[in-house]
Amino acid sequence: MSYTQTADASHPYDALTPDCVLDALNAAGLWPDGRLQALGSYENRVYQACLDKPVEGCDKVVAKFYRPGRWSDAQIQEEHAFAKELQQAEVPVIAPLPLQAATLHHHAGFAFSISPWRGGRTPELEDWDTLEWIGRFLARLHVTGEKKSFTSRPPLDVQTMGMQPMQWLLQHADMPPHVRQRWQPACEAALAQAAHTLQSTPYRSIRLHGDCHPGNILWSPVDADGRGGPHFVDLDDARMGPAVQDLWMLLSGDRMQRSQQLSTLVEGYEQMRAFDRRELALIEPLRTLRLIHYSAWLAQRWSDPAFPRAFPWFGTETYWLEQTATLQEQLQAMQDEPLYI
Repeated sequence: MSYTQTADASHPYDALTPDCVLDALNAAGLWPDGRLQALGSYENRVYQACLDKPVEGCDKVVAKFYRPGRWSDAQIQEEHAFAKELQQAEVPVIAPLPLQAATLHHHAGFAFSISPWRGGRTPELEDWDTLEWIGRFLARLHVTGEKKSFTSRPPLDVQTMGMQPMQWLLQHADMPPHVRQRWQPACEAALAQAAHTLQSTPYRSIRLHGDCHPGNILWSPVDADGRGGPHFVDLDDARMGPAVQDLWMLLSGDRMQRSQQLSTLVEGYEQMRAFDRRELALIEPLRTLRLIHYSAWLAQRWSDPAFPRAFPWFGTETYWLEQTATLQEQLQAMQDEPLYI
């Protein structure tokens, strides 16, 4: 496999040593005790750090080092401002701490932020009460999200999430010719259908979480005072787009199961905000864009040593043939009736 960069090339994160992380925390005015734990993240590098001197009542913090070259400072600061707005609206989200009058810091060429550490587990989405709660939770996020617009962060649209990734893969992905001859027309057809549906379906574009899969929602046990429940983490992919984007990634199973799950989510959602049912037609087009974007995302990150280790199956002939079949299935799914609720 060969892309623009090779897997054995040096990567900017090679310079992010434990000493560099500790020095960055010191530069932000913190007193780490030397204990660091890498947390699960591929796009960025994220560490839990223990402090000798607590900050705002936290003796553990999470340091997030943004992937160099992905977001501008202005785009990161929009993410931080959105998180602050959500906190002020009492939407349970983990927002960066303001340290030295800033939430975005720089050290040794890295942009980073510091957030309070908060534990939790993946929510049990097979539980209807949990799904309904998360629906209310998402509606509260969207009530805040619709009050303003992002001006620096890119939108969730066909160009940025579909056309650009497809063109990048056609230029850089090392597909065997016989595989490319099958993948390319399947991708082009699926993308054309996704574009048609997105362009012909009315929807309002609002600020979203953007990557609302179960791993980005943590659940804390509810105590005697009623505190606990879900809280959001990782607004790194926050964008402008249709509200249904933050619902469909929580669905799984066959069509009937997904319809039941969606009905429960919307039941909770509509206790806080109206849901436009026309957006149900966007679920499969949005899934199609995510599939194409995901393949390009993996390929573009291949020089990061974490990716070949974590995704050894990526880029093989089998992978591209499976993607071809999936895109063909998506073409049919986008022409079927949308999920009902």
